[in-house]
Amino acid sequence: MPFLLLIEDDDAIRTALELSLSRQGHRVATAATGEDGLKLLKEQRPDLIVLDVMLPGIDGFEVCRRIRRTDQLPIILLTARSDDIDVVVGLESGADDYVVKPVQGRVLDARIRAVLRRGERESSDSASFGSLVIDRSAMTVTKNGEDLQLTPTELRLLLELSRRPGQALSRQQLLRLVWEHDYLGDSRLVDACVQRLRAKVEDVPSSPTLIRTVRGVGYRLDSPQ
Repeated sequence: MPFLLLIEDDDAIRTALELSLSRQGHRVATAATGEDGLKLLKEQRPDLIVLDVMLPGIDGFEVCRRIRRTDQLPIILLTARSDDIDVVVGLESGADDYVVKPVQGRVLDARIRAVLRRGERESSDSASFGSLVIDRSAMTVTKNGEDLQLTPTELRLLLELSRRPGQALSRQQLLRLVWEHDYLGDSRLVDACVQRLRAKVEDVPSSPTLIRTVRGVGYRLDSPQ
């Protein structure tokens, strides 16, 4: 049974989502503020965090940043508008996905399960790209022999690119493969995740040699020259 931490200040929304997610088979802990959510996180270890953007005191962006300093737990943001700057800032803060309010319990449940699947183990093979080694069996990535701390979404994105070395994948392909969005999804999810991933795997993130941008298409994973 997945264990979720729901951080939402609106009593009605928090209660409704807690009830809906519980009915979908999740165990849910709740917090009404960012401060309370961070305290709970020190006491319990959820599988995933559902985090509202607009919180009193510490907002959702800052909560996300603080979590990312020490932890790679998957985070789904709840935001008011898909075209808002909130989405961009949230993704740059380290969120894995977002859901636009008003939130339907079944939609949120589907996103949660999709995110959690990104951390599932795969076939027992490995791939090397220069000093970067991807172990699919252990679901680990090392660079120069040191473990990299990746979120489940960052790991899944790297795995999908590594399955097709040298092949350009469009943003829509990556949305289907990684985020399991079967509609015309938000390419900002892909771009923000690539940016975070480059910061961890590239020697010089501003001049990437591994995860290359293919103009007008998307991204590909290359072995460094």
